Amino acid sequence: MNIRVLGCSGGIGDGLHTTSFLVDDDILIDAGTGVTRLGRQDLVRIDHVFLTHSHLDHILALPLLLDSVAGERHHPLVLHALPEVLDIIKAHLFNWRIWPDFSRLPSEAAPFLSYAPLAVGVPVYLAGREITALPAHHVVPACGYLLRGAQASLLFSGDTASHPALWQTVANTADLRYLLVECSFPEKLSDIAQASLHYSPAALAADIAGLRADLQVWISHLKPGGEAAIMADLDARLPGRCLRLAEDQRFEL
Repeated sequence: MNIRVLGCSGGIGDGLHTTSFLVDDDILIDAGTGVTRLGRQDLVRIDHVFLTHSHLDHILALPLLLDSVAGERHHPLVLHALPEVLDIIKAHLFNWRIWPDFSRLPSEAAPFLSYAPLAVGVPVYLAGREITALPAHHVVPACGYLLRGAQASLLFSGDTASHPALWQTVANTADLRYLLVECSFPEKLSDIAQASLHYSPAALAADIAGLRADLQVWISHLKPGGEAAIMADLDARLPGRCLRLAEDQRFEL
């Protein structure tokens, strides 16, 4: 299982793109503006999209992806998410007012888009690859994902504030090699982080302080303009422990 970071920022501008990871050549984890970096032939190959939640920075490219290549596909793109997230997508995105309902086009019998509800903790297997939804603590229904390949696992927190279930999974996953965890705001904006249920450096540092030393910790979803302060705040608390995730970062599992 090969993972390429298409976007991992908490915003746009200066070449930054919002969250999306390409798994091999046929799976997306989230569909933020990072998807726009792919060519059309790359987009045609996407068969599955796993959403962490419904916020715009994580779904923005999904409608345009479908619109751009639907006519060149021979089977529906499968959208995997928590049932509550799928309900939001159906009601507020693919509703004919914001965008056409691709689950009914060109027909209900043969649509461009199909929905696959996820259950937290229940793995989805796709050609030997294992993807499991994990709990998250955010202002809307949300999850993270555990991706397991032949050699190791990667855990992506999605958008979240502190919660015990995430760290219990980290502790219980013996083959976990990479932890991709959000930290959206510097410590001086910790009140905004708390209100919006995102991590700030002090809260994240407290949660990762006891992790095993060989686990790589990569920080994602940094808000534009605050990146240096966020990483400095983390380094002041846990020197050298956290690495900043970047576009085109690649992981092999």
